[in-house]
Amino acid sequence: MPPSASLSDPGREYRASEPGVPLRCCLRKSLPDEPVWLFRYSPSSGNGPYSEVGPIFTHVECPGSPSLDRLPVELLNNPRILRSYNAAGQIHDGEVVEPGSFDRAIEGLFNDTSIDSVQVRSLSHGCFFFAITRA
Repeated sequence: MPPSASLSDPGREYRASEPGVPLRCCLRKSLPDEPVWLFRYSPSSGNGPYSEVGPIFTHVECPGSPSLDRLPVELLNNPRILRSYNAAGQIHDGEVVEPGSFDRAIEGLFNDTSIDSVQVRSLSHGCFFFAITRA
């Protein structure tokens, strides 16, 4: 998610320093004195009544990019909400997953061939972290 995505949300908020928030641009937590945007985002999975909008953070100017070959462990050390969707964007299931059981839960969801993608969200605020799609 590029930081420029925040520009389409007129309600975005600039935060000069918001340490420890999950950054969607590089999939890590923010450091002290890193300026960030907080804005509304609707991921592409989930259509019609299942389309969700939630808050996300990005750097104002991102210094890095996420590694797409591994899960961002830094964002998985708290309970997370997993929402699975079929190819038509209809929700299949939702569950809370505890730290240490994330891989097993994702594998279990994708054992169902009707699941096309899984959204990973914050339990406390519903922030969208990332989506995992069937390869």
